[in-house]
Amino acid sequence: MGLPDLLQDATTRAKLINACVDLIDTQVAAKGGLGGVALKTAYGVVKGLGASYIPGAIERLLPEMLTALDPLWSEGAATGDAAAYLKEHRALTADSLLSVTDTRIAHSSNSLIKTTYQRLRQSVKGDVEAAVPGLADILGDILAHQAAQPSVS
Repeated sequence: MGLPDLLQDATTRAKLINACVDLIDTQVAAKGGLGGVALKTAYGVVKGLGASYIPGAIERLLPEMLTALDPLWSEGAATGDAAAYLKEHRALTADSLLSVTDTRIAHSSNSLIKTTYQRLRQSVKGDVEAAVPGLADILGDILAHQAAQPSVS
């Protein structure tokens, strides 16, 4: 089963989205310093757009992100522990995830969004790398749970 296949089942999809929202909330809450205050403020504004905004954004990005991660996950599975592989290759994993937003921004017609993203892109990579272990655990747990479920024929 490839990572994009996780989205086929509505219950699994919802669990994955909720786990990713929790991961982002935790990562943002853990940020300290002046940059952390700015990030928390910006995140609060985005969350203020509505309770479904962050989960909706994750749901829109997940298919592309899981597709981008799938080759790394497969390489890791071949070594025996895909989650550990993603953790060991955090920078590469972060680059794979960010390639999705890079592509979306490149196709955006909004110059303000492009400029802001390009200015923040390098610092965001560190935040994404910091979230990789949590994401790897989420994917590993969901796949293990699915593997433990009896198949319906």
